[in-house]
Amino acid sequence: MEVLQSGLEVVQCFVTDRYSGHSWESQTEWIKISEKEMERISCFSTASEILCIVQKPQYDISNLNDTKSLLVLDAVRDPGNLGTIIRTADWFGFNQILCSEDCVEFTNPKVIQATMGSFTRVKVVYADLPQYLKTQSHRTIYGLFMNGKPIQEQLFKHDDIVILGSESHGISEAVAFYVNSKIKIPLFPHEGAKPESLNVAIAAGILMYTYGN
Repeated sequence: MEVLQSGLEVVQCFVTDRYSGHSWESQTEWIKISEKEMERISCFSTASEILCIVQKPQYDISNLNDTKSLLVLDAVRDPGNLGTIIRTADWFGFNQILCSEDCVEFTNPKVIQATMGSFTRVKVVYADLPQYLKTQSHRTIYGLFMNGKPIQEQLFKHDDIVILGSESHGISEAVAFYVNSKIKIPLFPHEGAKPESLNVAIAAGILMYTYGN
């Protein structure tokens, strides 16, 4: 229903006899198929009752709004992480995400599954990050590092850029060159051994929550 209510172009919808959803006035072609056929075309271990083919939205940097906050992801390759970040961004009102060209493709089935429909409301753009960031010197560009100023001490503005890197490598040197304010999520006191890092999707959620407050 979220896909059908979005502005995305729905090419076809396949449904089984088990489908009990509400009827929907649409120009989309609805095709009834067997449960066996649905299992064959589905990416799930247990097939759903409905599957839609949607035209991939074509976004580029011209679709980014420079007056709004922008979440930037550098080399985030795990589909579950990207999908969770998109879903969390939707919750906290971040409706645009810029990904490096080596991030996982947002149309990956595991990404789409993890977004729980939020991919219909969040623009995900892929571009050469250094090329884009060098045009944004008029904005504050934050980078999340292990060393930096605690995020709760920052006074974020509505048009800031915040960058997260991969869990294994962090923000690349080429991208870090354009960061003018390093920030971190503080580690709480521990007795004994301490964790080395946070999952990038969890870190993104904490960052976006703090940004909005």
